[in-house]
Amino acid sequence: MSTIAILSALLDEQRGLLEQLSNPQKIKRAGRTFWCGEWCGHDVVLALTKIGKVAAATTTTCLMEAFGVKCVLFTGVAGGIGSGVKVGDVVVANAFIQHDMDSSPLFARYQIPLYDCATLACDVALTALLLEAASAGLTGVGDHFHHENLLGKPDIHTGLIASGDRFVSSAQDAAGVLTGLQSAGFEPLAVEMEGAAVAQVCRDYGVPFAAVRTISDRADDAAHVDFSAFVQQVASPYALAMVSEFIKMLPKT
Repeated sequence: MSTIAILSALLDEQRGLLEQLSNPQKIKRAGRTFWCGEWCGHDVVLALTKIGKVAAATTTTCLMEAFGVKCVLFTGVAGGIGSGVKVGDVVVANAFIQHDMDSSPLFARYQIPLYDCATLACDVALTALLLEAASAGLTGVGDHFHHENLLGKPDIHTGLIASGDRFVSSAQDAAGVLTGLQSAGFEPLAVEMEGAAVAQVCRDYGVPFAAVRTISDRADDAAHVDFSAFVQQVASPYALAMVSEFIKMLPKT
């Protein structure tokens, strides 16, 4: 049986998932803790990438080499920078780009050197399944501590997510990231710090990859406000609901 990897950057983003594993076993490797077990008839490994692209690439490479995963799912939070993407919404990625990649004039801005591309596409079939799982998992979500601050039921978006090695936490910074990408023809919906690295490693190994992010903020001057509480009480339950549906929907091979 092949293994499904589920990644997050922070423990709180993945809280509740470990309890779903039957007979969990802890494995230490490359300074990371990997939890292996069974979930709905699938072999599953859970891991935290830590924060940033280099840490995420290390974790993902270790997964490929040590656990022989057949697909990778990333779940966590992100800042919303796209039009109509509000706090509490969910973005299912169809591709990733590095908003801080710039090796011009040798290569075009945002292009990954020697890859002949700027964006890294997520797996089409896995992403379609994740969209279905997100819709099913978030149907009838209950009240939570941020309910009065959210604009109704969470909307589910799909599109480009931008990754970079800095926490975008001011309106000016967010506008700069968005404007730069738009000027090159890209329309990002959200910004975070790991997904593009995971996508690149998965591409290198030929392993299908999908990702979903709950929008915790608008990547502006209030991005840090109640972040931890939001992750624990909103994003983490959302992740559990969506991932549970995703695991149930995955065909057993």
